[in-house]
Order: sequence, then C-alpha cells, then structure tokens
Amino acid sequence: MARLGNRRFFSLAVLNEAIHALLVDLNNRPLWSWARSRRELFEELDRPALTPLPDEPYESAEWKRCRVNLEYHVELAKHDYSVPHNLVHEEVEARITLKAVESFLRGKRVASRLRSTLPHRPTTIDEHMPSSHRRYRDWAHERIRSEAAKVRPEAETLIDVILRSRPHPEQGFRSAIGILGLVRRYGEERVDAACARALLLNARCYKSVAAILKNAADKTAPPAQEAPVLFHANIRSRSYYN
Repeated sequence: MARLGNRRFFSLAVLNEAIHALLVDLNNRPLWSWARSRRELFEELDRPALTPLPDEPYESAEWKRCRVNLEYHVELAKHDYSVPHNLVHEEVEARITLKAVESFLRGKRVASRLRSTLPHRPTTIDEHMPSSHRRYRDWAHERIRSEAAKVRPEAETLIDVILRSRPHPEQGFRSAIGILGLVRRYGEERVDAACARALLLNARCYKSVAAILKNAADKTAPPAQEAPVLFHANIRSRSYYN
C-alpha cells in the first residue's frame, strides 16, 4: 500500500483497480526462499486441492432435539412432520431452515421435507407410514362416514369422534373400518348399542367396541350414575319440616 501513498483516488472502483494491478505484480514476483512466485505455488499446491462450491447457497439453521411421538411425527413450531414409523420413541435432532426441515438419528439423516407454516396440520410422507396405515389411506372421510350412516346414529357418532380425535386421519381409518366390519358378525342393532356404550365410556377405538360385543355388554343397561350430594347452608333435611 506504500506504493499508493502519494496517489489520490476519487472512487473505490479506481482504488480497487490500482490495488489489483499491484497484486498481480506481487504474486508473480519470485520469493527469495522458494525461488518461485506465489502464483506458481498456488497452481502447484493449492489449485489441485480446490473443490467446487456447493450447488445451494449456505443457509443458517436452527437445531432442536425432539422425541418421536406414537404417531411417528415430531412437532416443530406447532406443525407435525413425519419420520419413519420404526423410530417411535426415539430422540432425533431436527435441522430447521427457512425452506426445509430435516431429521437426524445419531448423525444420519432419516427424513427431509419442505417446511410448512400451517399450524396444527401434519406433513406425512407415505414411505414413513406403517403398511396398515398405507392400506387405508385411500379411504376418504366421506366414504367412511357414508358407510357409518348406513348403520345407525350411535355408530355414526362414534366413528366421527374417532376420525376427529386422531392427529392424522389415517390413524383413525383402521378403527373406523374395523367397527364397520363388526356389522357382518353382530348386526347393525348390536353394533350401534356397543358404539353407544363406548361413547359413554369414552372408549374411542375398535378394540373397545369389539370387547363390548364379545362380552355382550351391549345387551345390559349401563350402570346408573348417582346424583352428587349437595352441601349448602340453606339446604334442609326432611326433619326440619317435621
């Protein structure tokens, strides 16, 4: 820079041009300890070791540890992203960028998908689903509800509750279709009564309805619920009036 000390520059572009010319001269000048120039050493040692730049520009990322839930999803920013179903209960690391969400298990990437900004809506990849869920993924809600409506009101209500209560629709299909299949064995009336008992017990799954039918609990009256005893200063017993 000393060689430019006596010169005046009126723009950064002109200054950079002058510096560039001096750098070319500097890099082509032989080094006394090597008998070769910086340019020659670069071509011999550095250039062969260079690698291409990444195809994608660098993105800053946020990392977060999370546990895979029973529905083989991880929750990030109020959105559920699927991972392979065999990773249920595993702790994974999520790498979150502006565009994508990646999941890693012990340093190995196990899932990658576009980031979603829709809250409380799952992003599920078919390959992550167990075969039992994939089998029913083509059953639409309307078709299942239509079949349930052909049974009786209580069955329709229970199946609607099942479909609405699951975080991901496919997880309710199996129970709903299983309940509809019980009609062939037990008939509409008994299945409807079993669904009514299941609703009363808050038992929202196929196994509960099947157990009620197997044990003929649908044929018995539900246990009576006792009215709660009220306590208040103004409540008087019958002895007060005698």
